[in-house]
Amino acid sequence: MNCCFLLRVDLPPVGPDDLPLSLLEMGCSGRLELITHPLPQNRPLPPHSTLPHGLPPTCLDLKTEVEKRFLRDPAWLPVHGVDDAFHKISKRNKEVDSLLHCSLSPLHSGLSVVRDPTTGMLLDFTEVLLEDTGLSAKNSLSLQRQPGPPSESLRGSNTNYPFLPGSVRKRNRDSLFLDLDLLAVPPGLKAGMDFSDKGCALLSKNKKICHSFLTLMSFQTCMTYFLQQNTSEDILKNPSANTVSLTEQKKKPQQEDKGDNKKWAVPVDITSPCDDFYKRIPDPAFKYPFELDVFQKQAILRLEAHDSVFVAAHTSAGKTVVAEYAIALSQKHMTRTIYTSPIKALSNQKFRDFKTTFGDVGLLTGDVQLSPEASCLIMTTEILRSMLYNGSEVIRDLEWVIFDEVHYINDAERGVVWEEVLIMLPEHVSIILLSATVPNAVEFSEWIGRIKKRPIYVISTIKRPVPLEHYLYTGNSTKTQKELFLLLDPSGNFLTKGYYAAVEAKKERTSKHAQSFGTKNVSQHNTTASQDRAVWQTLLSYLSQRQQTPVVAFTFSRTRCDENARSLTSLDLTSSIEKSEIHSFLQKSLTRLRGGDRQLPQILLMRDLLKRGIGVHHSGILPILKEIIEMLFSRGLVKVLFATETFAMGVNMPARTVVFDSIRKHDGTGFRNLLPGEYIQMAGRAGRRGLDATGTVIILCKAGVHDMGDLHAMMLGKPTVLHSQFRLTYTMILNLLRVEALRVTDMMRRSFSENHRDTQAHEKRISELRNTLSSLPPLDTEGQLSDLLSYYHTITELRITTETLQRAVLESMNGLKALSVGRVVIVSNGQHHNALGVILQVSNDAVNRTFTALIICEKGNEEAAGDDLVSYSVTVCVGPCSHTVQKLKLQDISAITTKTLKVIPERIIDNYNKRQQPRFRLDPPGQAISTATQELLRLAEANPNGITTLDPVNDLHLKGVDVVEGVMRHRVLQDCLKDFHCIHSPTFTEQFARVQERMSVQEELDMLLFLVSDQSLTLLPEYHQRIKVSPSTHSAISSHELLLTELLFENTLSPLAPEESAALLSCLVFTQNTQIDPHITNTLQEVKHVAQRIGELQMDCGIAQTAEDFVAQFKFGLTEVVYCWARGMPFAEIAQLTDVQEGTIVRCIQRLDEVLKEVRQAARIVGDSVLGSKMERASLAIRRDIVFTASLYTH
Repeated sequence: MNCCFLLRVDLPPVGPDDLPLSLLEMGCSGRLELITHPLPQNRPLPPHSTLPHGLPPTCLDLKTEVEKRFLRDPAWLPVHGVDDAFHKISKRNKEVDSLLHCSLSPLHSGLSVVRDPTTGMLLDFTEVLLEDTGLSAKNSLSLQRQPGPPSESLRGSNTNYPFLPGSVRKRNRDSLFLDLDLLAVPPGLKAGMDFSDKGCALLSKNKKICHSFLTLMSFQTCMTYFLQQNTSEDILKNPSANTVSLTEQKKKPQQEDKGDNKKWAVPVDITSPCDDFYKRIPDPAFKYPFELDVFQKQAILRLEAHDSVFVAAHTSAGKTVVAEYAIALSQKHMTRTIYTSPIKALSNQKFRDFKTTFGDVGLLTGDVQLSPEASCLIMTTEILRSMLYNGSEVIRDLEWVIFDEVHYINDAERGVVWEEVLIMLPEHVSIILLSATVPNAVEFSEWIGRIKKRPIYVISTIKRPVPLEHYLYTGNSTKTQKELFLLLDPSGNFLTKGYYAAVEAKKERTSKHAQSFGTKNVSQHNTTASQDRAVWQTLLSYLSQRQQTPVVAFTFSRTRCDENARSLTSLDLTSSIEKSEIHSFLQKSLTRLRGGDRQLPQILLMRDLLKRGIGVHHSGILPILKEIIEMLFSRGLVKVLFATETFAMGVNMPARTVVFDSIRKHDGTGFRNLLPGEYIQMAGRAGRRGLDATGTVIILCKAGVHDMGDLHAMMLGKPTVLHSQFRLTYTMILNLLRVEALRVTDMMRRSFSENHRDTQAHEKRISELRNTLSSLPPLDTEGQLSDLLSYYHTITELRITTETLQRAVLESMNGLKALSVGRVVIVSNGQHHNALGVILQVSNDAVNRTFTALIICEKGNEEAAGDDLVSYSVTVCVGPCSHTVQKLKLQDISAITTKTLKVIPERIIDNYNKRQQPRFRLDPPGQAISTATQELLRLAEANPNGITTLDPVNDLHLKGVDVVEGVMRHRVLQDCLKDFHCIHSPTFTEQFARVQERMSVQEELDMLLFLVSDQSLTLLPEYHQRIKVSPSTHSAISSHELLLTELLFENTLSPLAPEESAALLSCLVFTQNTQIDPHITNTLQEVKHVAQRIGELQMDCGIAQTAEDFVAQFKFGLTEVVYCWARGMPFAEIAQLTDVQEGTIVRCIQRLDEVLKEVRQAARIVGDSVLGSKMERASLAIRRDIVFTASLYTH
């Protein structure tokens, strides 16, 4: 049977006995039709298949195919070194013309113009050699590399190398030679040289030499030097004594400039006026219509000097002025600026503001790309991170990166992005950090300056431009609407009088049983909805009468925001003119929606509220509605805005008054009071600069007056310090592993979490210790002293084991019970060494327990330090014996003996204290002391080799495995001490002291070397664990990398329709729990199984996250909603399928679109074009209507 296919396959020719049969596939159903008539010879063949790629090819014999492709194809055969057998199999045909079609090699030279220095006239052309001509985005981190294709110029490509981060040293290509087996010692000579930065020290044989040796000295000079040095035998014995430093003179000026402890953070004084500002900047890049504050002038002066700045200013102080000047400066310099923000909404708002001011401004978010060629680009920090990793060409022209709301680095989920970006920025980029006031701005700037090796100027404001007054409000009716009590005045004084007045006012309306004078943890749910309505109605009417609107009412629950707004049915705060303006703005803004979407219940409700001057702002509100509310609020048309905490994040929309519904919030794990930083951030929205003399902050006391201590800590406490949230992600690891010059350990070492590593001071100390070590006298380890080092190590281990056992004994209940009055103990501290003592008193403090003891010692040595002898026997007085009474800590007691004495503690202590007075100093000791000292002396003399101590296992009954093993090891080590020969040497004491001195220096050196090495990094163990987990994870995916990669490689998504794939992937972006339990299909169950397997693998590799927790982060509550949306169902109908609010649905689908794009890119990289096109169709299916309506800020 002769089957013809579109894919060309070599088959045997048709023989005379073969039947003229052909197969024709009919349609796409897989039905085949048999054609038996012969095909005409002069006509074209009918279509063999209606499928786009034809029928699949027949399977040839594997052996035949391998032989044909690899053994008979000349293209696979090597040109040289081929034996005759290969030539017999296949004869290579020479094609000389193919040499004409080789790819062009890069030009190694170019033309340079020679001009007259005075007139600029063209004089001549000269040829200049070009360096690094073979560099590209695929093999180099250099800014000198060739630009990539235009399609990758903006966002780069995940196969590109990033540009070299400013915090990473550029590795010289010569360092590659260090990996080669180059000789350090020339043949025939006895020693060589090391030309590394440490200096040129002679090396012994078989060591390697740095390749830079060829660049530093000519061969003849080096050979002469080697021959001269090898004539001296002393050089070979002590190479370090003849070190020659070729870079010594070069290093000296650098060290003088740098200083031993250079401070990279430079605080700027803003207390004195900047009078010469306009003299120093006669032609500013941007002129403001108002007089600048001192902190703004100081920041602009630093920007003109191209320095990096950290501006930590109070809310509404005018930090944006600094950002605007940087944008204007970059336009003047014809460079580019990137402005990053933590949230997409803030990016859209800044785009509108900067577009109005500068014109040449672009916007980059996950789904929007406007004017990407602009000189100023506004984006989220995640977008900038992606551009840095992917080697975007925008980075070449970048002069400034502005980080707004830097205190967002404390966010546990996304704070790591800020650190990654700051570390990855190239050296030529200057940094502007804008933040609310934070206590450790200098520390944070010091970290950035150290990793960037450039000073960071820290500019902080002292006070708010508009002071705040903080009140407690207890009113709930017309009679009590004026119950407003000042608690914190504009000067920052906390008024207890106002607090007690609020307590009394509340007490008058509540019974003594219900009111407890400011009880802690007053629950916000102790009031009913009608009571809440009365409080809000009363307060807002009162504020409206006093003309203290607009008001922002912060409520830490989306549900309560909606309930409070809906309950104010009788409140109308707008005039007829304002109502008309609101109506026309709403009509104009909603025209971009489809007819059905304009009738959504949320839009109809909000339309009614807004006309009365009431707005609601939280994540459950549709994005277009939030933008309408923000714009109306900024115009002063929204009088009362019920908002959650996110409204305070960077949005420059100040109000006259801020009201707190409660001071408690749920942080994801439980309810807690607001932190000072959170309170200051939200309260700072009160007070409009230039309009209000003071801002008003009101805290509602609905169920009762809050505790005074809580209020004081919240209002006057220090804001939250900037903490590192750096953690390892699979995306970060893979992005760095694909570039040989970058290492994950470099990223970890430069993170803010490792800021405590004072590497510079450690390196200095290491150098000192090495010098000390080399100056110490050599050890004598010959003859009897041959086992001296072994003896030292045994003694050291014995001491550590003894200390560990003693710590276990003293921390146990039985051990503390044994330390009672009359117990004989061995004391070792700064004053005594293995001295006998008896306990007289035990303190009652369980945390810092102390013991008063009578201790015997040599006369005149009561307070002197004992010799640090390596001995565990009791110290016996050689001369006259004395005694002392001291308070001991647990660590001062080195052993508890089995002996007890009968003592009279009070008499002993009183007598000793009496004889410490000058007039009684010469009195003889009392009878009680004499008896006790004599008993202790008798014990010491009777047991010169040590008194029997309490056995931790047998006497104190400690059965822990560590204790039992420690006791056994202690006995073995003590037995070993008798077998050493060195203790019999006459010079043992002197030599052992030398060993102790040398080993103490060596141990400190080893510890410092460990601290400056990668092995001391906190996250290094987790890095090795994640490397075990993710050998095949793809770096094209930025969220939930493991699960997506497994789904990709297991073909879980391939058999699904586009809308099914979108529904399945929604579990990666939806994070809420729903009241309605989703229906889990077989495919979703398979996803759970894959996630369970990944979670178990992570646990096996040591990652501290249970498999259940890993699976639980994937929520399937919106799978049905997303499926129906991708199938074309209107938004009003899908909103009825779930209890999730409309704004959350929109945000989930928008984030899902970004995931679909990432999966499409990953599928194309691994060669699955079918899945890639399916993801593209899924993305197109969900990108419609109200979910992807363009932002009002961008149009």
